[in-house]
Amino acid sequence: MKLAGVLVCLLFWTVREGEARPPCNYPPAQWCSSPEIATACQVEHQCMEYQRKKDADPVMISLYYESLCGACRGFLVLQLFPTWLTLNDIMNVTLVPYGNALERNESGKWVFSCQHGEQECTGNMIECLQIYEPLLPWDNIENCVNGDLGNKLMHHNAELTRALNPPHEYVPWILVNGKHTEDLEDEAMNSLFNLICNTYSGVKPKACAKPKGLNSFPKCMI
Repeated sequence: MKLAGVLVCLLFWTVREGEARPPCNYPPAQWCSSPEIATACQVEHQCMEYQRKKDADPVMISLYYESLCGACRGFLVLQLFPTWLTLNDIMNVTLVPYGNALERNESGKWVFSCQHGEQECTGNMIECLQIYEPLLPWDNIENCVNGDLGNKLMHHNAELTRALNPPHEYVPWILVNGKHTEDLEDEAMNSLFNLICNTYSGVKPKACAKPKGLNSFPKCMI
């Protein structure tokens, strides 16, 4: 029923004022069900636009970062979060808190050394747990940070970070649809909103008609 309602709105509002309803023997919910019916009902263009919007994949953003890096925090607060609030229908976000940390195995347990000290390791672990279990109470998060689950999740993030190709040289390290280049990194850091709008292959949301201003952040080098 929801799909039928969308089709009715889409097709009726795109018919220019004064034109008669397309003469066909199919209900509106079926107008885009096949090319033949769309042709018979004279709505080929509208159905193509609808299908293009429906089939377009969201833009995939993967952020490799660390909790106390100033550039990472600036990007999260000033770029990623406000962009996601506006464009979450056309983007997916994967967060990987680990960054420039190092790990070593001691007696079967992973021990981490972080660029900005022990507090950053704790922050990375907390953010990692909140990503996997966003509704977890604080007491449980604290227990996980000091337990096996948090240790395993952070090791998993270490493996994801080491698997980057090309290897990361700084953080934040940003992938767009699984790809990292210096140009994409600069675009994302300057205006993630504009990058998402320009990259999305479907019908652009209305918000994309108003490009955002540019920002810039220093990076945390290895």
